[in-house]
Amino acid sequence: MDTLLHPIRQFLHCDTPQSWVDEAVKPANLPTLLNDHLVCELKAAQSAMFLIRRYAVDATSAKALLEWLAPYEKFTYRQEGNWQDLPKCKLNKSMMAKSDSPYSQNLIDKMVLLIKEELHHFYQVLEMMDVYAIEYINISSSRYAKGLLTHCKTHEPDALIDKLICGAYIEARSCERFAKIAPHLDPKLGEFYTSLLRSEARHYQDYLTLATDIAQKDIAPRIAFFGEREAELISTHDSDFKFHSGVPCAAINSAEQGLKAASF
Repeated sequence: MDTLLHPIRQFLHCDTPQSWVDEAVKPANLPTLLNDHLVCELKAAQSAMFLIRRYAVDATSAKALLEWLAPYEKFTYRQEGNWQDLPKCKLNKSMMAKSDSPYSQNLIDKMVLLIKEELHHFYQVLEMMDVYAIEYINISSSRYAKGLLTHCKTHEPDALIDKLICGAYIEARSCERFAKIAPHLDPKLGEFYTSLLRSEARHYQDYLTLATDIAQKDIAPRIAFFGEREAELISTHDSDFKFHSGVPCAAINSAEQGLKAASF
């Protein structure tokens, strides 16, 4: 695990605060953690699918991608369908690359594999929720992804490169947090999170590779810029506890109370 996590720790600009770990492993927060993790897996698939549809495939392929994702979205946002039927949903068409894009096929190859894995993880989270008798509820998004994407440029190809860099940081942080909480959870759930590490580690590398290949220039300053923004979101006060949230309110309040007590 240390070998796998070393490049991720080097890539991220800060560790997850211990106060977040302390909050995440509380049994009372398990429903929030799993529900938010579930939605994060779907959003990761949606983000990858958006990139393929926007930049890489023809109209027929784009339609097939939407049909593939539709049952997952209906279950998540409208609570329609049986979650146990979701593995039957398959991509039923080969993707046709846009002829005018030099990086289409590489984007398709990496992102289609990522989508398949994220949707598989989505189903696995549902299995864990079933094991622990946790009901699925639709919850609001955290500030995290939006807080990164708001800094993306609007002109191409820089907009695409920025989105890929953001994807790399989101996947890297997910991997780091899986490793942080796994040892502190119920063994079955801890084993599940440990099992996700390898694919999540590869996802962040795929995003970075695509960003570098498409840019064909040094993007280290841009990577560093987003690393700083990501670290700010992780290390600053956050009133909303979620899988990618920052320092929990409870930790801030506890520290303030300790300072007041010490002053008397």
